[in-house]
Amino acid sequence: MFTKHARTSRAHARAAPPAGQASAPENSPRNPASTLTVLTLAAALSLAAGPVMATSGGQGAYLADLWTEAKSRRIPRDLFEQAFAGFKIIPKVIESSTTQPETLATVQNYIEKRVNTKRIASGRAKSIEWNNALARIEEAYGVPAEILVSIWGIETNYGGFMGGSNVLHALATLAHENYRGAYFRRELMTALEIVRDGHVRSDRMVGSWAGAMGQTQFMPSSFVNYAVDFEGDGRADIWSSVPDALASSANYLSKSGWRHGEAWGYEVRLPKTFDYASAWAARRMTMQEWQRLGAIRVDGKAFPRPGDSARFYLPAGGRGPAFLLLRNFDVIKRYNNSDSYALSVAHLADRVSGGASFTAAWPADIAPLSQVERRELQKLLSERGYDVGEIDGRIGAKSRLALIRYQKSEGRLADGFPTKQILQSLRRSPAGRKDGETP
Repeated sequence: MFTKHARTSRAHARAAPPAGQASAPENSPRNPASTLTVLTLAAALSLAAGPVMATSGGQGAYLADLWTEAKSRRIPRDLFEQAFAGFKIIPKVIESSTTQPETLATVQNYIEKRVNTKRIASGRAKSIEWNNALARIEEAYGVPAEILVSIWGIETNYGGFMGGSNVLHALATLAHENYRGAYFRRELMTALEIVRDGHVRSDRMVGSWAGAMGQTQFMPSSFVNYAVDFEGDGRADIWSSVPDALASSANYLSKSGWRHGEAWGYEVRLPKTFDYASAWAARRMTMQEWQRLGAIRVDGKAFPRPGDSARFYLPAGGRGPAFLLLRNFDVIKRYNNSDSYALSVAHLADRVSGGASFTAAWPADIAPLSQVERRELQKLLSERGYDVGEIDGRIGAKSRLALIRYQKSEGRLADGFPTKQILQSLRRSPAGRKDGETP
């Protein structure tokens, strides 16, 4: 019996966020130094005999409050005691949740860190080692084996590092510190239910500081919706069973809309006269329409389904690789809502299955802008009469079209790609010029 699910009673759950990429906190966390001491668990549970509310700084009361909710979810008391034996607020978890600077790596840097010679070779070896299981999983869920191996490799280096945190204690820490407190408290209770249902012992439930678990990094809520007991032993063991972990990811992608037999997208070659303004304005067109604009596959082959809808992606400007992305690319983003992440997964999958590296070279002088710098760029363009839409640090279609008009006025490649060089040029140019006017 290869497709028994862990549980299907919960509503939609989000995919596992990788370590270091959790969302911003709803409220500022307390000083970690003020929460490092904890009452013994026995004392905490003794408070649960009567109505108890968590009090500021009182971890005994906090554990008693957790027990009240856990009990209502039919968590056995001995399981709860075992799970929280020796519990202390984890300083490293607090530090990770409060020190997440905006990542300013280029897409090239992001990909090359994750798709390297060693990881490609390991992925090919793992594909051979688990060939039979992967073939059965692909047949059951319609997701290519190389995509599953790639996610496995990027998430945990093929199970080599699943995170060093006790998931229950990490989630309890985040909930206590009010870092998206309601969300992480729900995840904590779900994690306790997973232990109760016999899928994993509490001491073996390891994962990232944010609670992402196992070989393919599922949050507890994703586990109950998508984890699969592919080996048929009564447990969906994403920690020590490779078939269970890979089948769970396949199930997640399948239910997220993976289209069997379709690619994730294509690297394309653009003509020197390519109309970037039309591309950014359209965002998504059929392959046939992109072809009319001059986009062709770098391998010279025809697009297999001209009617497929694709969006334009230019991760390093007009001088770097260009891509047309299909619906399956967006399905990969359900795992981690990042174009850089999804392109890394797609590219590693291609390399593992024998494909070549990207054809176009990455420009060496590209420096990404921070959100503050993107807002400044929008503000400077607006002050010069260009319609950028809302000044919010997000470079959408209006901002790109405004930037293209400015690039044309400066005699630059008008690709709508924001760079530090363009920002510096705007800082030097006079304000007040009307949109469309040349100096």
